[in-house]
Amino acid sequence: MALTITDEQLRAMGMSAREAKTEIACRLFDAGKLGFHAAMRLAGADRVEFEQSLRSRGIAIHRPTVEDLREDLATLGRMGV
Repeated sequence: MALTITDEQLRAMGMSAREAKTEIACRLFDAGKLGFHAAMRLAGADRVEFEQSLRSRGIAIHRPTVEDLREDLATLGRMGV
């Protein structure tokens, strides 16, 4: 399915087509609807560009789970830290 955003709508938003794609990709990533690489491709950006887009919107790039944190704590414990 194609999604069409008209030139008139883009003008009303004050965005270019690329800016709109980036905004949509960032919001879908933030909502957990797209993974990083899929959102990056939707935005038409490379990794660095997409990370900058996320940072500029205050969207966390890395989202550790509770289990990730437990594993990190266990590793630190084994290291004697």
